[in-house]
Amino acid sequence: MKVVILAGGLGSRLSEETYKIPKPMVKIGDKPIIEHIISHYLKFGFSEVIICAGYKKEVIIDHFKDKKNIHVEDTGLNSQSGARIKKIKYLIGEDKSFFMTYGDGLSDIDIKQLLNYHNSHEKMATLSAVRPIPRFGHLTIEGDTVIQFKEKDKLSEGRINGGFFVLDTKIFDYIGNNDDCVFEKEPLENISTKGELMAYKHDSFWHPMDTLRDKNYLNELYISGKKSWL
Repeated sequence: MKVVILAGGLGSRLSEETYKIPKPMVKIGDKPIIEHIISHYLKFGFSEVIICAGYKKEVIIDHFKDKKNIHVEDTGLNSQSGARIKKIKYLIGEDKSFFMTYGDGLSDIDIKQLLNYHNSHEKMATLSAVRPIPRFGHLTIEGDTVIQFKEKDKLSEGRINGGFFVLDTKIFDYIGNNDDCVFEKEPLENISTKGELMAYKHDSFWHPMDTLRDKNYLNELYISGKKSWL
């Protein structure tokens, strides 16, 4: 079963790093974040990887040139997420399903349990529903009086799409052929209205690398030995 990683975006919110390298190649500890993601899938026995490259693709191609189990596909500089996925359809082969995730997020999610959950419901797609680390605390105010002060609480946050999808190949029928097709918009919205999108709830570690602050946070975890995604 193949692992598809989206790695072609501009990464503009991390411009301190991405002016010279693509976002998935930004290092956490001693290796690029995309290697951490690949290593996590390898831990569960999934070694066939397809990387959807675009922006500064040559950096990714050169980095993985000697890895026979990793295929780097140029999916275009300006392609949106849906278009990138559609362009690697021919690489999925005869498999009935595949993993897909983003090249800038780390998690300790149990990939085997995720797959078992997906197979159990027999729907078209499963996304990992995670709780983001809250940025701010919460105040409850009556009049001008603070009656409750609640510090940052992860469990009080709503769930969001954390990537780490399992997708049946039928999903390709819902993805347009234009480069402006955003996977998280029309394709996922359409299958959700059909009851074909399921959520695997993950409450343990998950964190994206959207900004320099996120990168520094993940580096701190790595250096301190709290890298639970490995």
